[in-house]
Amino acid sequence: MVDDREFLGDISNAATYIFQGKSIPLQNSNKYFNIYTTSRVFTTSSTYKFPIKEFGIHFVRFHFATFSSQEFDLKDSIFSVSVNKILLLRNFGVEGTVLKEFIVMVDITELEIIFIPKDESGFAFVNGIEVFSAPHDFIVDSGAKFISPDGIKEYNQNLSLHSYETVHRINVGGSKLTPFNDTLWRTWVPDQDFLVLKSAAKVAFTSHVPSYQNGGASREIAPDNVYMTAQQMNRDNLSSNFMFNITWDFPVGFEDTLHLVRLHFCDIVSPSLNVLYFNVYIDGVMAYKDLDLSVLAVHQLASPYYIDFVVDSHSSGVVRISVGPSELGSSLRKNAILNGAEVMKIVNSVATQQNAAKSKKKTAVLVGSVVGGFVGLILVVIGILVLYIRGKKKKPKTKRTASFGWTPLRAYGSSSQGTLSDGIAFASPGLNGHFALKIPFTEIQIATNDFDKSFMIGHGGFGMVYKGVLGQNIKVAVKRGVPGYRQGLPEFQTEITILSKIRHRHLVSLVGYCEDQSEMILVYEYVEKGPLRSHLYGSGLPPLSWKQRLEICIGAARGLHYLHTGFAQGIIHRDIKSTNILLDENYVAKVSDFGLSRSGPLLNETHVSTGVKGSFGYLDPEYFRRQQLTDKSDIYSFGVLLFEVLCARPAINPLLEREQVNLAEWALEWQRRGLIEEIVDPHLRGQVKLSCLKKFGETAEKCLADYGIDRPTMGDVLWNLEYALQLQETGGDSESQEANNLASQEVAARVPFNPSTSNLVEDRNGYSDMSSSQVFSQLMTNEGR
Repeated sequence: MVDDREFLGDISNAATYIFQGKSIPLQNSNKYFNIYTTSRVFTTSSTYKFPIKEFGIHFVRFHFATFSSQEFDLKDSIFSVSVNKILLLRNFGVEGTVLKEFIVMVDITELEIIFIPKDESGFAFVNGIEVFSAPHDFIVDSGAKFISPDGIKEYNQNLSLHSYETVHRINVGGSKLTPFNDTLWRTWVPDQDFLVLKSAAKVAFTSHVPSYQNGGASREIAPDNVYMTAQQMNRDNLSSNFMFNITWDFPVGFEDTLHLVRLHFCDIVSPSLNVLYFNVYIDGVMAYKDLDLSVLAVHQLASPYYIDFVVDSHSSGVVRISVGPSELGSSLRKNAILNGAEVMKIVNSVATQQNAAKSKKKTAVLVGSVVGGFVGLILVVIGILVLYIRGKKKKPKTKRTASFGWTPLRAYGSSSQGTLSDGIAFASPGLNGHFALKIPFTEIQIATNDFDKSFMIGHGGFGMVYKGVLGQNIKVAVKRGVPGYRQGLPEFQTEITILSKIRHRHLVSLVGYCEDQSEMILVYEYVEKGPLRSHLYGSGLPPLSWKQRLEICIGAARGLHYLHTGFAQGIIHRDIKSTNILLDENYVAKVSDFGLSRSGPLLNETHVSTGVKGSFGYLDPEYFRRQQLTDKSDIYSFGVLLFEVLCARPAINPLLEREQVNLAEWALEWQRRGLIEEIVDPHLRGQVKLSCLKKFGETAEKCLADYGIDRPTMGDVLWNLEYALQLQETGGDSESQEANNLASQEVAARVPFNPSTSNLVEDRNGYSDMSSSQVFSQLMTNEGR
C-alpha cells in the first residue's frame, strides 16, 4: 500500500506530463496488482516532462521492483536517470524492490526526467514516480559547517542549489515510522543497527507533543515522533563522573563525495533549562562544542532543533556520528542526546575546500550530460559540463582533535517560556486544542453550570459526560469520574498519556484534564453527533446511508492505523466498538476512549502480556485465551464493528435465537455461505452494489480470523475499505461487468482513489491492487502535505 498517496496512471486522461520515447507497459501476471508489480520499460532514451507551478525544492522519488516476463527480465536492466540535466543515477541496476529518493532545486517551469538504457540493446524501467514540492525552508543556504579530516570551517556554497540523494533517515530511539505518519511521506528507520556500542545508549521518550513555536524546526523538517524519542547516555550503575560517547556508524560507500548530515535534537530529558551541555562529533572531529539546546531553542524545553553539516567522506566508507558530555554543567547531570539523523549524498556539488597549512584541494564533479542510444541514436548533450581536475592525493589521516563551537545563522521567532507542573511539560495551544493542559476545577464548574443534569450527554463505566463551553466559546465534552472513586485512576492516567501525544483528524483530541480536590476529569473536543451506535440502531435517529457508513469506517480505520504505526512502540486501543466511534457535524469519524489503551510490543517482542480487558462481543478470542496482546486484537474488534455497521444490530443481543446472539459468529456464517446480502440492514436495501458488498464482507471476514497472524494489518483494512468505496461509486454489480471493465481499461488507483480515471479488479485473495497505468504521483504543495 502506498500510504495516503494518489497515483495517476501514465496513460490516464488525468495525467499532466508529456512523454517522449519508446516504451512498453509491463505487468507481472503472477502477482496481485500494485505499483511494484507493474512497470514501464523504455527501449530507447525516454523523457517525462512535468509542469512546475512553483519554483523551489522538490522531492523526486523513483520506485523500482524487478520481475520477469516473456520479453524482459528487469534484473538485466542497466540504465541512467537524469533530472533537469543532472545525472542522478549512473549505470544503475536493480534487484528486488528499491526506492530512490532525491531532493532537487527546480527553478524552471518544467521538470524533465530522462531514462537512458546503457546500450542500444538494453532497456530502462520504472514502476512509479513521485514529484512534489517541499516547504520553502526545507534546506537553508546559510549556517552549515564543512567537516573534513582536517577540521571544521564554514561551508561557502548555497545548500539549496545542490541535489541530494537520501542515504539514511533515522528515528533515533524510536521505531520505524511509515510515510502515513510523515507530512512529506518519508520513512524513518530505527537506529539500533547503527549503534557501535548498544550498551552505551538508553532510550528516552516523552508523551508530550513538541513545541514548534521558536523557529528551530517544523513538522516538515521531521514529524513529532522523531522529536518525542531519543538515545541518551546509559548511566545506569555507573559513577556520576563517568565520561563516554554514544556512537553511530552510517555506511555511505567508498565513493569520494560530499554528504549533507542533518542532526535532529529536542531536549526531552532535562528537568529544567540550561542543565544539558554536550559535544557533537562527526568522523572524529568535534563538530559542535558545548551544545546547549536551551539557548538554541530560545529558552524552551522540548523544542525541536536541527543542525546541518557538510561532510567530506573518506575511505572508511562510513559517516561516524557521536555525542558525548561536555565539561560544562553539573557532573551529576552530564548527559548527551540525539533524536534523529539524516545522511544525504550531494549529487551535483562543485566544492573546493582549501586548507592554507596543507595546500589541499577538495573537489566534486557536476555532471550535466548523459549519453545513450538505440540503433545508433546519439543523445544531444543536454547540459553544461563543468569538470574540475582532482588535486593532490589525500595525506594520511591524522588524529583529529580540532575543537570548534558555533551557532547556525538562522532567524528565529519570539519565544514563550514553557511551564512545568507535577513533572509534566505542557505544550502550548495548537490548531486542534490545548493538549495536556491542566484546567482548574472552577473553570470546569462554570463550563458545565456546576455539572447541571441538563448538560449531561452520556455516561459510562468511568462516570458521567457533560457538554460544556470553556473560555473563547470552546465547546467541550467533560468526562467526570465519580468523585473520590480512585479505581479508575489507571484509566484516567492512561487517557492523558495517550491523548497528550497524538493529533489526528480521526482521533478525539484531549483539551485538558483536572485532578483538583480528588477529581478525575477529562475534557475533550466536543463531537457534535455523538457515538456511531446511536446512528445505527436504538435511538430513532435517521439511518445513515451506505456511503456515509463506508466513509465512517474508513475514517475510523485511518485513526487506528495512525495509532498502530505512528509511535515508537505503537498504541493498541483495546476497546474498539461503535460507542467509541464518535461523529462530528459532518459525520467524520473520530476514535475515542483510550482508557484501556496500551503501548505495543518492543522491537524484540511479539506481544504484550497483560490481563484481558475489552468489551464483550468485540473481544479477540485469541487474546482472551492466551492473554497476549497485539495490534491484531484491535483488528478483530474492528471486524465486529464492520458487521455491526452493515447489519445495524448489536455485537451481542441475548434476546435473539442462540445462533444469532453473537454478531461475529452469525455474520461470518452468512458471509462464508456467500449470502451476506441477506443480513444487510433493511434501510440499505437497493443502496449497496454487490461488488462493494463482496469486498466489504471479505474485509470483515479477514479481520475475524481465529489467529492474529492470519488477520490483515490496519493499513490493509484501510486500503480495502477505500477500494470498497471506489467500487460503490464506480464498480459494476456483477463479475461479468468487472471483467468487462478490466478488459477495456487497465486498472488504476491507490489511496485515495480517483473514480474518474480508474477501474478496479480483485485478486484471488480478495485484496485490491492496481495496474501498470497507475505509475505516477505528482503533488504540489507549499508547506509539505
